[in-house]
Amino acid sequence: MSDLLTRPLQRAGDGPGGAVKALLRPGPLAWLIGGVVLLALPFYLESFWLRAGLFAMAAAIGAIGLNLLTGSTGQLSLGHAFFLAVGAYGYCIFAGDPDHQLVGFGMPPFLAMVLAVVLTGVAGGLFSPIAGRLRGAYLGIATLALIFIGQHVMSNAHGLTGGYNGRAVPELSIFGFAFDNQRVLVGGVPFQAVEKLWYVGLVLLVLSALFAHGVLKGRPGRAMNAIRDHRIAAGVMGVPVARYRGAVFVLSSMYAGLAGVLLALVFRQTVPEHFGIILALEYLAIIVIGGLGSVGGAVLGAVFVTMIPQILTRYSEALPLVSAPGTGGIAPGEISRYLYGAAVVVAVLFFPGGLARLPAMFRARQQIRRRRRNEARSKGQNVSE
Repeated sequence: MSDLLTRPLQRAGDGPGGAVKALLRPGPLAWLIGGVVLLALPFYLESFWLRAGLFAMAAAIGAIGLNLLTGSTGQLSLGHAFFLAVGAYGYCIFAGDPDHQLVGFGMPPFLAMVLAVVLTGVAGGLFSPIAGRLRGAYLGIATLALIFIGQHVMSNAHGLTGGYNGRAVPELSIFGFAFDNQRVLVGGVPFQAVEKLWYVGLVLLVLSALFAHGVLKGRPGRAMNAIRDHRIAAGVMGVPVARYRGAVFVLSSMYAGLAGVLLALVFRQTVPEHFGIILALEYLAIIVIGGLGSVGGAVLGAVFVTMIPQILTRYSEALPLVSAPGTGGIAPGEISRYLYGAAVVVAVLFFPGGLARLPAMFRARQQIRRRRRNEARSKGQNVSE
């Protein structure tokens, strides 16, 4: 039965799989309603939920980039957190004001954001020759070294990073509009930094998702999938495997840099512990739980992984066995990691397509049952629901 459910979903051609995919495409009305809801949320939600949503948006942007590398091209990377750190600290350095302790260039924040993403791409480009020639666990170990190098630099380069205490994040401003805590009344609702940043995160996420979708649906996406599934055959057909691997690594790094900038704007303080091995493993959990090679799966996985610890922390007093650290129960951060692990196991064993494939699997199952009922009715049999 599992083969009947998953086989149509993995084919892009005509036939049952194409019919199921057609059923699953949201119509214009659904996209319109979803967009209106997302735009209206800052008017109704409190700051906690908006901040949690911004964390999910930043994680989704970074996960889309990692999914291009790991899910679509088959390159395992454990160094994604390093590139998030490059983006976050790069923005602080470019936009920060210079003083006798910290390096800063005092650039306009929007320009600093763009340059931080470019800087992350340059960092990925420096590593891309290695990424173009290594694959599998070898690339994973090589990228893991970036985490340790980054932690050492962030903790000791006090002039750039502020050391263990980190450095404050300059507030974003675009064309003179500051995304700060100064209240602005919009429809009678006071908008502060988190409400204003909500729309920045939403725009960045939509643009990131659309660009990645275009890449995957075009010729580069077909080449990436060919490299992932049949590397040698792709090379024989004329696909420059090493060049594509290196280019996707650079693109994935730039996505991580953009996510790091947004994450820094939400945190308002960058510290080295934010960008450790735990964050890298969380990103792998995001793409596995959400669905490898899927832009929507990266978003769903990011919501799952980022929201669980915050919800557990928020309602720890009302949940059994969950309590603050040192009070006798299980800390929210620990139990959230248990849930990540359980979700990864369930996804690998029972839902290899991740959360993004669950609606498709349900629709396929319904379609199979409907076909069987129709066949039975055509033979004059009584079919029980």
